[in-house]
Amino acid sequence: MQLTDHRDINADPQTVWAAILNPDVLKDCVPGCESMTGTPDTQFEAVVTQKVGPVKATFKGVVTLSDMVPGQSLRISGEGKGGPAGFAKGGANVTLTAIEGGTRLSYEVEASVGGKIAQLGSRIIDGFAKKMADEFFTRFQEAVEGPAEEDADEEGAEEGAEGDGEKKKGWFKRLIG
Repeated sequence: MQLTDHRDINADPQTVWAAILNPDVLKDCVPGCESMTGTPDTQFEAVVTQKVGPVKATFKGVVTLSDMVPGQSLRISGEGKGGPAGFAKGGANVTLTAIEGGTRLSYEVEASVGGKIAQLGSRIIDGFAKKMADEFFTRFQEAVEGPAEEDADEEGAEEGAEGDGEKKKGWFKRLIG
């Protein structure tokens, strides 16, 4: 499966670059991620639980950042083993380009699976992989620039009512801003 797309993020390239190297941001952006430890200089170890069709598995694996050109581009590669369910492997080439009002984050993603998950068929796998990539980059964009105006109003009202102290979206940009 291959996917190419981009996101226009309302933040400068250095802010986006800092976010993509931050394990806390990556953990929050990977759907189903239970833990992520490590550093961008070596590798991150992650535990991710996902359900693909009827198969639910917890994948333990590594995420490596390579081919880094600070502030401009990098490659994110990951591989996880889910026991009897099989394995998942993939990567994304990410490019940051300064545009008026922010940064264009372009990405090319490829993914493959094996084991029981691979028996589900390419349509299910391709749809799932596209959904995962879209969700990752949507969460990443929200972590950097914050929610849309109407979402922010709703979240503020909900957070005030519940007071559960949960992290708001856009926390990374506020942290370094």
